[in-house]
Amino acid sequence: MSAAAIQGQDSRETNDASGALRLTRRGRIVLGALATVLVAGVLALIASLAAPEAMASGEGPNGEQFEYVVVQPGSSLWSLASDLDPSADPRDLITEIVQLNQLDDSSVQAGEAIAVPLRYSDNPLVVSGDELGA
Repeated sequence: MSAAAIQGQDSRETNDASGALRLTRRGRIVLGALATVLVAGVLALIASLAAPEAMASGEGPNGEQFEYVVVQPGSSLWSLASDLDPSADPRDLITEIVQLNQLDDSSVQAGEAIAVPLRYSDNPLVVSGDELGA
């Protein structure tokens, strides 16, 4: 072997054995994505632990009590919506009532107190939460 070949071989060995980590472009992308996911996970964990818990209350957005309608035997949300506001589309009012009461569907039971939007508080069918003991 020639001296140049031996010298070239030695220099390759020292470069490989130097202990430095060499990342390819793909490796840098993977490492960056992994670091990003890790940081996002830590931030999500911190946000979930630091967030205040939501607490339900019987009060409206301005500290007002909800108004209720007590469901009569044979009544449905459709009939309640029609009785509360005959001029409005019952479907819109039913959607509001379902969301306000967090109902799974539109079925109601007789004697159930259903919260209604505050704009219907002057309707004769509506009773206050104090009258119900809510």
